[in-house]
Amino acid sequence: MQLHLKLLLLAALYTASCNSSPSQQQAADTTTAPAAAESIATSNGSAFKKQGTLAFVSKSGADTIRKIDIQLAQTDQQREDGLMYRRSMTDEQGMLFIFPDMEERSFWMKNTYISLDIIYIDDKMEIVSVQKYATPLSEQSLPSFKKAQYVLEVNGGFVDKYHIAYGDKIAYTKD
Repeated sequence: MQLHLKLLLLAALYTASCNSSPSQQQAADTTTAPAAAESIATSNGSAFKKQGTLAFVSKSGADTIRKIDIQLAQTDQQREDGLMYRRSMTDEQGMLFIFPDMEERSFWMKNTYISLDIIYIDDKMEIVSVQKYATPLSEQSLPSFKKAQYVLEVNGGFVDKYHIAYGDKIAYTKD
């Protein structure tokens, strides 16, 4: 229903711009700018901002499995926004959510357009659980089932593709 209303708003804006003179267009832009700007800002999502590097390390600690660039979600607002509205991400990118404490966590995919693997990590930097191939736009709860202090979101299928497993560890540095 919300998508239908957005489409109607965009159609009305387009029609108004096609049927108005430049002076009428300026007036129309002034009255509709906030709604149009909000739609544009959220429909494109935010661009990836590299804020650090993360390495996946095998259980034995001997091998680095994979390295990626990360964007950090450290504040309540950053964690709430997460990857919502983002339309794409490469396998070399991920978002690391950093929480102040160890708790059972639960994420959802509301307003998230790309399938994700959600990796739950404890305070010792060990992977304790994974939710694979999370369904875009779903409001289904995706729990950690174990206490976690960090959560890493990567593209859906990443865990299988790079053989990331429970017990593997992460190490990250901030830029």
